[in-house]
This record gives sequence, structure tokens and C-alpha cells, in this order.
Amino acid sequence: MRALIFGANGQDGYYLAELLTLNQIDVIGVSQTGKNWIHGDVGDFKFVEDLIKFHRPHFIFHFAANSTTHHSALFHNHNAISNGTINILESVKLHCPKAKVFLAGSAMQFKNTGEPIDEKTPFEARSAYSAARIHSVYAGRYFRDVFNLHVYIGYLFNHDSPLRTERHVNQKIVQSAIRISGGSTEKLSLGNIGVQKEFNYAGDVVEAMWVLVNQENIFEAVIGSGKSYSIEDWVERCFEKINKSWKEYVVVQKDYRPEYNILVSNPQIIMNLGWKPKYNFNQLIDMMFKQTDPRID
Repeated sequence: MRALIFGANGQDGYYLAELLTLNQIDVIGVSQTGKNWIHGDVGDFKFVEDLIKFHRPHFIFHFAANSTTHHSALFHNHNAISNGTINILESVKLHCPKAKVFLAGSAMQFKNTGEPIDEKTPFEARSAYSAARIHSVYAGRYFRDVFNLHVYIGYLFNHDSPLRTERHVNQKIVQSAIRISGGSTEKLSLGNIGVQKEFNYAGDVVEAMWVLVNQENIFEAVIGSGKSYSIEDWVERCFEKINKSWKEYVVVQKDYRPEYNILVSNPQIIMNLGWKPKYNFNQLIDMMFKQTDPRID
């Protein structure tokens, strides 16, 4: 069996490729960056069609995106997420309609009132990124309902791993603490550390995706732990590991306005399918302190 991963050089693509290989699935990866996979643009229909027509994969996973909600990524994310989804689905319809397609959704595309988010929570486009994700979902539903394609959507809540770079706040905190433990006198500048979110492990999240696409009753599921912690909790635990007081090194930006105050899932559906995370908050911190890999963004 074969699986095609768009966005294979990202964190999720990396862990999914490992999981699929363990399950004796041949992996074909596509990325605009990195040297390990086919270089190509999911926003280019001819490229996507030729690839799918040639390989005729049994599974297709679409992760390609710029993982930011900044408006500056408007065109990049429209091309990767919106156009990419349509290119994949139309190519599947034409050349391998029995393939199972997984589209990555995001917690950020839902209306967030502070309550746990589930599959029935309405969408709300408050960024260019969320608008592209919402468009991708409706395209997936269209191809599923009208053309009977096997289209799955997983709404991913925050997840991290040692493969993150310091563009992501959790890794930024970890690496600053590591440098400080080695004698650095740097100050760590952070926004609102009272923000609460989930701290999931990316390897657990891709296992949930695999559970989802290997059944045919549920096609959309929130993927998260349902457990939230504050950024301050993460900071405090990281500095405990180096036996220092975080208050001596962290500068909180008083005027910083976060995108949300709390973002947490209600993962009942995916857990009813038999999935549950293997790693908790503290275990993720321990893992990220032990391992650092700058290859993945």
C-alpha cells in the first residue's frame, strides 16, 4: 500500500511518515522545502494530478501550510490550503476515487467562546489562515457528498515535539531555558502567559489521524487531549527543570493581545474510536529537553 503526504517536511509529516513505515505503508512525501522528498507545490494542479495519477496512492494526507495566522501569509495559505485541497480532491476523483484523503483542519477555524470545542462548534474566520481552513473543509464535504470520495478531516489542537523551531513559543521557552542553564544571561520575552491551550505530542496526534482514516463511520473529528494548561505552567515547569526561578528571566509584554484566552477541545468522538494520547504535559516537556532537531519547522 502507498501513502502520499503533502507537507511531508513538517512536524506532522515527519511523525506520520514514521508511523506509516512501521505499518508497512510505502511513503511518498512532497514538500517545498527539505531534501528528503519530492519537491513540488500542492497549489499546482498539473503537478498534483500527475503525481496522483502515477502513484495512485491508497492514502493521501494534506498538511501543506504556513503555520501562522498572520495576514502576511494570506496568499501562501490560500494556495497551499485552499487550492491544494481542491487540486488533491479533483485529482483523486479523476484517477483514484477509492483513496482515503485526510485534510488537516485547525482549532483556530472555530468560534471560540472559551468552552471546549467539538465538531458541532460553528466556524469563524478571524484570520486568513482560518478562512483557508474553512474553505478546505467545505471543499472536502462537497467532494465527499457529491462524488462519494473518502474525505476525512481532523481538527488539530496545539501539538508540539522536539522537531519544532523557536518560531513556536513552546520550543522558544525550552531552548531559552536550556541556554540559561548553560550560563546565558538572556531575557525571555513573552506575551500573555495566562493564555491556556493544549500541550499535545505530535506523535500522538498523527496516531489519531491513522485511527480516523481506518474506519468508515466518522469522517470529521476534533483531535486533542481536552486538557489545557497556561503558558505560565509551561514556563514554570521548564525553569524547574534547570533549578531556576523563571521570574528572574522572563519579561512579560504588558500590552500584548493574544488571539484567545483559552483554546481547548472536546475530543469525545476520536476517543470513542479508541484513541487516547500516550504522552502528557510533563512528559512532553521532558522529551523536548532531551531532544532538539532543527530540521523541522
